Amino acid sequence: MSALILVRHGQTDANRDGLLLGRSDPPLNATGREQAAAAALRVAAFGPVRVLSSPLLRARETAEIVAAELGLPVGFDHRLIEVDYGDHEGTPLADLPRDLQARWRTDPAFAPPGGESLAEVQVRVGAFAAEVLGQLRDGPVVAVSHVSPIKAVVCWALGLGPLHQWRMRLDNATLTRLAPGPDGPVLLSFNER
Repeated sequence: MSALILVRHGQTDANRDGLLLGRSDPPLNATGREQAAAAALRVAAFGPVRVLSSPLLRARETAEIVAAELGLPVGFDHRLIEVDYGDHEGTPLADLPRDLQARWRTDPAFAPPGGESLAEVQVRVGAFAAEVLGQLRDGPVVAVSHVSPIKAVVCWALGLGPLHQWRMRLDNATLTRLAPGPDGPVLLSFNER
């Protein structure tokens, strides 16, 4: 079955340290490169015909490792980029003021100062997924992205609002697969190792 195979990038030092990592552009660490290589082997079993990636370095590096395993080039799509945390970029989530955390968890339109809302992320990645799911006739497509966009596209596929993202855990270098179905997108797997 042709599917959209979403891969979360491998680990960075900022991920390991629990920092909000949006538009900052650190590379994968050694663990992240190992995770990406393992994900590439899992992805290869599905026989993808195309690899797309967020333009951020951690996703690009993961996509390049996956693409090398498949013998394919990497294309880039800005819609796969991570949420913009604005002024809170690089801050541990636990260090944010409680009222800000509460608002973020209850208001899908809330955007941190200088940042982007979960609702905005869901609209952009939903448009990406709808486009790709409509073009799978040649075979599966891999899209390397980030935690928030992948959780957002799952919410989009299931017809859920963006706040449901807070109830999902998505680990580094895992696979999430979507396929077209008779009544809309179908979730085949989530956080698959």
